[in-house]
Amino acid sequence: MHKLFSAGSFGLGAVAALALMANSAQAQTPVKFSLDFKFEGPSAPFLVAIDKGYFKAEGLDVTIDSAAGSVEPITRVASGTYNMGFADINSLIKFRDANPAVPTKAVFMVYNKPPFAVVGRKSRGVTAPKDLEGKKLGAPAADGAYAQWKIFVQANKIDASKVTIENVGFPVREPMLAAGQVDAITGFSFSSFINLKDRGVPVDDIVVLLMADYGVNLYGNTIIVNPAFAAEKPEAVKGFLRAFAKGLQDTIKDPASAVDSVIKRNDVAKKDVELERLKIALSQNILTPDVKAHGLGKVDMDKLNKSIDQISLTYEFKAKPKGADIFDASFLPTDASLKVQ
Repeated sequence: MHKLFSAGSFGLGAVAALALMANSAQAQTPVKFSLDFKFEGPSAPFLVAIDKGYFKAEGLDVTIDSAAGSVEPITRVASGTYNMGFADINSLIKFRDANPAVPTKAVFMVYNKPPFAVVGRKSRGVTAPKDLEGKKLGAPAADGAYAQWKIFVQANKIDASKVTIENVGFPVREPMLAAGQVDAITGFSFSSFINLKDRGVPVDDIVVLLMADYGVNLYGNTIIVNPAFAAEKPEAVKGFLRAFAKGLQDTIKDPASAVDSVIKRNDVAKKDVELERLKIALSQNILTPDVKAHGLGKVDMDKLNKSIDQISLTYEFKAKPKGADIFDASFLPTDASLKVQ
């Protein structure tokens, strides 16, 4: 009898434990998230938040997928295929104007200063914006940096008719510049610079024209959310941002450890390369003077409104939005968690 009682008790205990696990699993809200590109150094904060259990602690079961450029996450999130994503806010502004029925919103600014750049080579005669006249520019059609080309042209008085634009794929962009098949490319500064350096192009031959330093006064990549998901599960959105903020703070404190979360998901990535890429993104695009003064994730609405004004110089809005239509700060975590430590 004693053995029978013990076995029965164990059986009931096991059933209870399984039921508890099942309830716990049900409590985890699934979130499909789209990055803007491959698993590279700058994606570390998102991956750290998974590996350290920050999303799980918020009751979220987050899956993160790579993408083919900073425009693709917008279509994924707007369609509802993905709940949230990481995308260029300027492309989002134009997408929303063309697709007003799906008011996808930005909820956490990551690249306070965008990495949009034209990257050339001194040996190809490119050291300043006007040097692009008479040259061949390699630019992927879906590239977030190329999306700002018209603004860059206008701000620097470039005669665009004298620049030959070649639509190239992301994988061949830097190899073509390294081989001299094009004279310059558009891209994210940290990615293109590191990729060219890794291909053996001498550092003193690489010229990075960061658009933000040449009259393109915009914000960069932001976390975006599907409007239906935000309305149905606002606490999940808030939990996601709290967990991401922790992952970002950890990445800022110890980028060398954070980049390990990238390496284990990318078989061809090299730690030293991705660490340098991450450090450039942190110093140039994330930890700006504005962020150090006011905190991570936020935007200055006056600046955002002015950036929309600048977009309107080269893009004809059907209905020009206000910054508050695009960026929703109500999901942001507390100031303490956003303060740069």
